[in-house]
Amino acid sequence: MANPVLPSSGALSPLGLDAVRLSPGFWGDRVALNHEVTIAHCQEWMEREGWIGNFRGDRPRRGREFSDSEIYKLLEAMAWAGHPELPALAETVARAQEGDGYLNTRWTGSRYTDLEWGHELYCYGHLIQAGVARLRNHGEDRLTEVAVRAADHVCRRFMDGTQTCGHPEIEMALVELYRATGTERYLELARRLVERRGLPALGEIHLGRAYFQDDVRLRQAQSFRGHAVRALYLACGAVDVAVETGDEELLKSIETQWERTVARRTHLTGGMGSRHADEAFGEDYELPPDRAYSETCAGIASIMLSHRLLLATGDARYADLAERTLYNVLATALALDGRSFFYANPLAVRVPAEPVIGVVNHSAGGGLRSPWFDVSCCPSNIARTLASVAAYVATGSGDGVQIHQFTPGEIRHDGLALRVETGYPWSGEVRVRVLEGGGGRISLRVPAWASGATLRYEAAGAAPDGGRDGAGAGGSEAVRRVEPGYAVVERDWRPGDELRLELPMAPRWTYPDRRIDALRGCAAVERGPLVYCAESVGDEPPLTGMAALPSSPPAEHSSDGTVELEVEAVLGTPDSDAWPYSSKAGGWPYQPQREPGTGTGTALRLVPYHRWGNRGPATMRVWLPVADRTVADETVAEKTVAEKTVAERPSAG
Repeated sequence: MANPVLPSSGALSPLGLDAVRLSPGFWGDRVALNHEVTIAHCQEWMEREGWIGNFRGDRPRRGREFSDSEIYKLLEAMAWAGHPELPALAETVARAQEGDGYLNTRWTGSRYTDLEWGHELYCYGHLIQAGVARLRNHGEDRLTEVAVRAADHVCRRFMDGTQTCGHPEIEMALVELYRATGTERYLELARRLVERRGLPALGEIHLGRAYFQDDVRLRQAQSFRGHAVRALYLACGAVDVAVETGDEELLKSIETQWERTVARRTHLTGGMGSRHADEAFGEDYELPPDRAYSETCAGIASIMLSHRLLLATGDARYADLAERTLYNVLATALALDGRSFFYANPLAVRVPAEPVIGVVNHSAGGGLRSPWFDVSCCPSNIARTLASVAAYVATGSGDGVQIHQFTPGEIRHDGLALRVETGYPWSGEVRVRVLEGGGGRISLRVPAWASGATLRYEAAGAAPDGGRDGAGAGGSEAVRRVEPGYAVVERDWRPGDELRLELPMAPRWTYPDRRIDALRGCAAVERGPLVYCAESVGDEPPLTGMAALPSSPPAEHSSDGTVELEVEAVLGTPDSDAWPYSSKAGGWPYQPQREPGTGTGTALRLVPYHRWGNRGPATMRVWLPVADRTVADETVAEKTVAEKTVAERPSAG
């Protein structure tokens, strides 16, 4: 079965990419763009920067110590996409492999001399994942041979002792290779590597052992900490090990850490990581919007972890977070043309970034997407994730199909064939039509934000037969309210039967926990699974000094097949030379600096966060300062007077 994650047990079973076929729509369009543009873009830049040339060995090596991994992630993307360039690139990689299976263009000749920073096992992890993808989507070939030889080398070298790699990744790769081949030693090494963390297994570094999760044993940790991508990749490997070995204690430990991290260390977008200095999680409630790091790779790792926990437990909350992160991190990171990327995904940008066109960006800041970075872990990670994103849509079980993410396409499982039709995330209507029938349950996830959702069953032709969906025997359809979680309908399905889920899509104001210091006095706007933001490009009104009036609901406006919003706001006139502190009350909630009657009540345009930055250098805010009640009342009064004056003005004629 073609799927990145195939556990041998769990509450739910993944469906292969051949069982879930995406049609044009939000994700189907991005999968097509990835196949047609982004994969080739990544390959072109890797050739241009000499990273692929490193495997040829005909010139001095270029790139960072972990650049080999980018070629492996590209190979994985190609494997899932069935890309025609894969065989030639795989052959280039294969020729660099040494006789005992060792393969690394940076450390050959000085193997494993810097396990803290060398990334050798990390690179192997991505190579093995590429090999597994090729094995499942194509069969054995040169790439799978290289991956297995590398894995066997690692087993011989690292099975005994206490050594590990400073960057987790190989753990989940080894488990997946075990699942694909049945070779026990891969699972055993993965288990040992997970258990070595916190012994300690690595040397001291200036960032501290928590940076690579070597400060405490994994089972004793309370939340994810340190470098965000490292922490989340390690958690993925731990879940895989726990599922395959039946280690309930280990699985519960990761669930507990996930719960605390989501409650205290996760941005509204689903992004993770608050510190630029070490690309790390902050302390509890340390979630500054303008300094949010929220690395794209951390978002992808979070999606991978949520999916694994969903498969293991069947709990809808994991699909909820995956959805939030898919739409507001993964979709944000890629430009609409598929040729530039965000490395970091801040929730506020104060100064427009300088465009980076045709050259490598040496900064990871998130002010503007760039075509390439000197540390380009994110572009190839985006490519491999989009190439396999259909794996996150649906699962199967012995009694039916579960649909977790809504996107147009077809789903097949155990003789049941379904077509999903939806305009999600712009529309809240999701239609699931039966193409080929059979008995069993169809389960549709109802997101946590979708209070008031309804589900309608419509039988094909004749009236329903009174199955356990609650349909009346004498009617042609039945409607019921469904709560967040899963809406389940069980019956003997016939071609033409249809389920229609209606999710409420009214925009909603969202307020932060008061313990998040950086967000006090602010509010954000969401609609469906999408987070919205204010954006200012060029001569558009600046966002500095702006304050929102959340007493009024946001208004919707359709634009180019998407939905934009407008909210009432006050655009103040801040004096940039004034001392920014005062003995007067009113600093919180936020009060624009203006004289009475000089502030401007206006409609502030909001765009989906994933679309910001596509019109050029911009300032941006997700969290909007909320106007002081006095200012809000005054603005409303001024607006009322103005409207009354217009209404009373004599009409022409």
